[in-house]
Amino acid sequence: MSEIRTLGSIEELNTQNGKATAHPLVTIIDLSTSQPGPAAKIHFELYGIFLKGSQCNAVKYGRNYYDYQTGTLVFVAPGQIVELEDEPDGQLHQPSGLVLFFHPDLIRGTSLGQTIKKYSFFSYHVNEALHLSEEERLFVLTCFDILQTEIKRPVDKHSKKLIADNIELFLNYCVRFYDRQFIIREQVNKGIVEKFETLLDGYFTSDRLS
Repeated sequence: MSEIRTLGSIEELNTQNGKATAHPLVTIIDLSTSQPGPAAKIHFELYGIFLKGSQCNAVKYGRNYYDYQTGTLVFVAPGQIVELEDEPDGQLHQPSGLVLFFHPDLIRGTSLGQTIKKYSFFSYHVNEALHLSEEERLFVLTCFDILQTEIKRPVDKHSKKLIADNIELFLNYCVRFYDRQFIIREQVNKGIVEKFETLLDGYFTSDRLS
């Protein structure tokens, strides 16, 4: 069984990825510049929002696997364990994509700190990744760019609120994107059921039963 590694410090996370720490409570990591690693179990003490690129090992979250494809978002909350598995060919592939990490202290005392639990996609019970349209993916990249700009600014009395507010706005859009995904999924499933019922009715009204 893989040893469980704790991920709880923005400073440690940045150091592991060769990145200078501009803000002690939040960072955005470009996975294409990180070192590929073997299978591991990671215990998160941070919030993590992963925008997947073209490569990534299989992700086991709770007891289930994420439906994790290029251009998807995955959300992880403090106290959760994510298991990264080896690729079938046994090779270490260079991952790509962006990850927003932030410490719970960043949102303590903010509007987001009071409402963070309402974002159910951080829960173990939701193991379906958010599949983005191209327009939505570009919007996510814009949000990350805005956050990155603010993170790089010298920390002042406005930093915490502005960063937390931008993350909250981003999460509210993710709620909209998830609703869109579930509506489409419901329509597709409804269409499949209707086709099945039509075929079934045709079978029972045909001469096949006689």
